[in-house]
Amino acid sequence: MSSIHRTVLPNGIVLLVVENAAADIVAGRIFIRAGSCYEHRSKAGLANLLSSLITKGCDGLSSLEIAEKVESIGAGLNASAGTDYFLLSLKTVSTDFAEILSLSGLLLRSPTFPEKQIELEKRLAIQDIRSQKEQPFSLAFEQIRQAMYQNHPYAVSVLGTETTIEDITRTDLEEFHRIHFRPDNMVISIAGRITPDQALEIVSKVFGDWQPPNQPRHILDLPSISVQPQSCIKPLNTQQSIVMLGYMGTSVSAPGYPALKLLSTYLGNGLSSRLFVELREKRGLAYEVSAIYSTRLYPASFIIYMGTAPDNTEIALKGLSHEVERLCQNELSEDEIQIAKNKILGQYALGKQTNGQIAQIYGWYEILGLGIEFDHEFSELITQVTPKLALTAANSYLQKPYISLVGKEEAIKSAIS
Repeated sequence: MSSIHRTVLPNGIVLLVVENAAADIVAGRIFIRAGSCYEHRSKAGLANLLSSLITKGCDGLSSLEIAEKVESIGAGLNASAGTDYFLLSLKTVSTDFAEILSLSGLLLRSPTFPEKQIELEKRLAIQDIRSQKEQPFSLAFEQIRQAMYQNHPYAVSVLGTETTIEDITRTDLEEFHRIHFRPDNMVISIAGRITPDQALEIVSKVFGDWQPPNQPRHILDLPSISVQPQSCIKPLNTQQSIVMLGYMGTSVSAPGYPALKLLSTYLGNGLSSRLFVELREKRGLAYEVSAIYSTRLYPASFIIYMGTAPDNTEIALKGLSHEVERLCQNELSEDEIQIAKNKILGQYALGKQTNGQIAQIYGWYEILGLGIEFDHEFSELITQVTPKLALTAANSYLQKPYISLVGKEEAIKSAIS
């Protein structure tokens, strides 16, 4: 695979290209600084709603015509919104890449947001929100997220709430698009059977005449996150309890990130992880058990959780707490550290196999402000974690947890009484 080429167009678009001729496929990822962090709290879910509408009409094309254009060449095209960015993903054979990128340019630059489509997508979004309220894990995660992040945008699901979705208007969508969808807010990452010169020519033809507005780019000014551990419970008539512990970690650019990434992997990634072995295999407590520590632009939550029988709720809570306390009291052995490193780096390498994965990871690093060099830096940072660094990170971040319990009322109340 060739090296990555980075170019900044005169209008501010950052173009990343990796030439990979192994298959006659070109994948593109167009990142825009327009995730849910950029919404007003009263309009939560706006970025996600926009992502579902951006392919439903643009100047000169209806929703059906857009779908027919994509399907007629067997291409893939879809949009999504996360907390930190908006993403348009595309994939096609190399000969059709110019055509699908041209269509993508129309969608990004001139969406029409038809009223009928807005109402339909709002109804679908509300159905998704209601569906999540029936899922014990989603309820537990929503509960702990709100407790941990309070006024920060990370407190709210990218889906928003029923109330905020109902209040979103076409004017809101147009305004959000006008402010954030601009060339100097974009990263275009391309991988596949295409040369850097070919990619630059096609991208320049589609986006080169798009000039940034006179107003400066929107800079996020988010509230600080104050750590105030607490316990939250949500009674639900279900056959299992969800027991969740949360700790406030760091952003991806903070010094503690690599050690916390390693600890998360050691605790709850896979069948050989400590939580799985100790709490499921040895004690039979868990239906499922895992750890989550996402890579985020702002401080990310470090979550461990277990699904267990209602009668085991209290024992499960104590078991999870005990395993974290062990990390804070005892250094991991060199072997334990190395096994966790091998697992992270092996999974990382496997996550860069396809053109889509390659385009995704480089564009993601660029939009987060880490730069394409972070691909190499990540591996080095993980390699440099020592048992002492892991112990220091555990004691710095994994102390008093937020607790979120969802399940039968009697079981979850007795667990924290």
